[in-house]
Amino acid sequence: MAMKPAQGRRSELDWRSLLPLALATLFLLGGLFCAWQTWLIADQGRAMAQARAAQSQAAKELAAELASERADVAKVLASVDPVMLQNSPAQAVTWLKQRLPQVLQLDLYSGSLNEVLHANYRQFGYAKAAQLMAAQDADGVPPMQTLFHGAHDRRMSLVMPLGSPDQPLAWAWIELPFAPLGHRFDTVRVPAGKLLLQQNSDGGPMLLSSRGYSSGEAETSSVTVPGSTLSIAIVPPGAYIVLPHTLWLAVLLSLLGLGGGIYLLKWRARMRASHARPDPLIEELVVPEPVIPSPKVKVATRPVATAKPPAVSPAEIDSSIFRAYDVRGVVGKTLTAEVARLLGQAIGAVMREKGLHEIVVGRDGRLSGPELAGALGEGLRSAGIDVIDIGAAPTPVVYFAAYRFNTGSCVAVTGSHNPPDYNGFKIVVGGETLSEDAIQDLYRRIVSGALEHGGDQGGLRHVDTVPEYIERIASDVQAERSLKVVVDCGNGIPGAVAPQVLESIGCEVLPLYCEVDGTFPNHHPDPSDPHNLEDLILAVKQSGADLGVAFDGDGDRLGVVTKDGEIIFPDRLLMLFARDVLSRQPGATIIYDVKCTGHLRGQVLDAGGSPLMWRTGHSLIKAKMRETGAELAGEMSGHFFFKERWYGFDDGIYAGARLLEIIAGDPEERTPEEIFATLPKGVSTPELKIEMSEGEHYRFIEQFKAKATFDDATLVTIDGVRADWADGWGLVRASNTTPVLVLRFDADSPEALKRIQHVFRTQLRAIDPKLKLPF
Repeated sequence: MAMKPAQGRRSELDWRSLLPLALATLFLLGGLFCAWQTWLIADQGRAMAQARAAQSQAAKELAAELASERADVAKVLASVDPVMLQNSPAQAVTWLKQRLPQVLQLDLYSGSLNEVLHANYRQFGYAKAAQLMAAQDADGVPPMQTLFHGAHDRRMSLVMPLGSPDQPLAWAWIELPFAPLGHRFDTVRVPAGKLLLQQNSDGGPMLLSSRGYSSGEAETSSVTVPGSTLSIAIVPPGAYIVLPHTLWLAVLLSLLGLGGGIYLLKWRARMRASHARPDPLIEELVVPEPVIPSPKVKVATRPVATAKPPAVSPAEIDSSIFRAYDVRGVVGKTLTAEVARLLGQAIGAVMREKGLHEIVVGRDGRLSGPELAGALGEGLRSAGIDVIDIGAAPTPVVYFAAYRFNTGSCVAVTGSHNPPDYNGFKIVVGGETLSEDAIQDLYRRIVSGALEHGGDQGGLRHVDTVPEYIERIASDVQAERSLKVVVDCGNGIPGAVAPQVLESIGCEVLPLYCEVDGTFPNHHPDPSDPHNLEDLILAVKQSGADLGVAFDGDGDRLGVVTKDGEIIFPDRLLMLFARDVLSRQPGATIIYDVKCTGHLRGQVLDAGGSPLMWRTGHSLIKAKMRETGAELAGEMSGHFFFKERWYGFDDGIYAGARLLEIIAGDPEERTPEEIFATLPKGVSTPELKIEMSEGEHYRFIEQFKAKATFDDATLVTIDGVRADWADGWGLVRASNTTPVLVLRFDADSPEALKRIQHVFRTQLRAIDPKLKLPF
């Protein structure tokens, strides 16, 4: 269209026409803003109702747990022999401890509490004395409260009378583990806001634990947990609300704004029509070209489709990479940068649904790591998720960073112990390691196109958390005497961290293959294979070191050898770790996988623990730990999970530090060989593997479950098939990381081992006569 200069009246633009338009725009914008605020106020009311319901439920759950623990203790206290109590209080304490294995500490004091009145409170403990004296004056049941033994050992304490509460024969001071109460609190569902578990005190509430997500300030009022000095406070769900929190006022302001804007627009239209004058802003400035009639064209009308990113066909994504407890495939074939980007969007969609906005991403030393981690980060950020990139770091450091930055979510880009052409993703969302159905849900989201698109781009920052990881371990774990240790990292990413950690706890480190090289030129970084430990055994012998430790490609597995060349299998290491943990946490649950020795159960029971066999897989073990509140877990593959003094994730580097702490702190200063000799062992095989094509191993194990028969054995089928006899056992299961069958055999004698292997050989070849067996 042609343009010509405006004449005459152009300098006399009718500001009276512009003013109503400007005011109408302001009114409409204000009305829309108030409407948005109305929705936020209404939604916050709903969310607060949910938060208060969760607060009430949490108080009931904790009160029930405390009442149950108190009832158990009261039942035993009521059965104490008064004569024994009067004549031999020490014998009474021993008698009570035998019948209350869950009790961490038990002391008896006289009915008058004279010894407490005249105690040196600096040594006796001010809080302890105050609780005892308050119990003497209390009407009814004295409340339970929390206390700390050291920086990480939190307990529940209570005071109970022996005999009549009015004239007690004695007072019992009892300390119980806090873990059952903490686990009960962790099971409470918090759909909105955040719940704070607090210890009430004269100096104000002290935070013990929290559930949910909100960055606001806690309400000053809280709900007391009956029978205790604990309370539950609420942090309201966050919302950007600037109007008064009154729904009717927000609705009124919305109507006034929208109504005023519409009225002004209509008034301006009537004024313009009455003057019958064209708009100088357009018609005086632009002269349109003549309109040339065009031929009539019949246009078919149809609904306009909403733009949506095209779904990815299942044929374009190999479903086999979505495994039981991670995503893993061959780089360039089943795993590409595009798959990583789509996976990031799927993870981002899950996080957005859970109200999570920030995630940690790290990678191991594989050559494909930078490209896959970058693509994953792009997918996450496109879904509106903020990414904290910690660069190349062991998987345990990625987990640690999620705790350090309080994200509750992280992804480790790692192929773990697999060959160099593999890579993958270990995923944690909202504190839960994704596995099985949650992993398959990511696949379904990708192939159906149910991903997060558009919106605000997530942020990105680069942080180095390795120094803090090393400092955190060194601040808690120390070797009482220096040990010389050969550290074999197999050219995996632990080489950049593990030697520094072990040096920081006081050990002399001799590095072996600690240069990070994603081609793994010396040997495969998998300490569960004895062939990969041959160089380490030779290095320990030649150097005269006390011990040799090895780590897998991403640092979450540990292998150990002695100077005699003996490989200390992980199930025996777990016995040693269990003894140590149970010495401080009696009665704790210890979890082990189906590949571990049958001797482990008896060792845990003898140490005062509760043994529990479970399925193989780091995410499956961590989920079971959360469910049971276990303090320690381990797998035959070399994964160890310490909840006691650590965070509960699998960490081979930390497990190595704890092992050296135990050996160096042995009160008799025994050699590692002498300490390991106290751990029972039979005649056993390492993990034996039968290679198959992708997916075939799953089909084989299903046929084996259906057809194999073991007449006189006890079968465990939670993960493959494990057959236990009185003198040994055998196992066959499908690996969830590579397409292989994994077998292991353990027996009390070579003869029993051969018999069990023969039974399995017969059953395996009944399924496939051509199967090549490694035994």
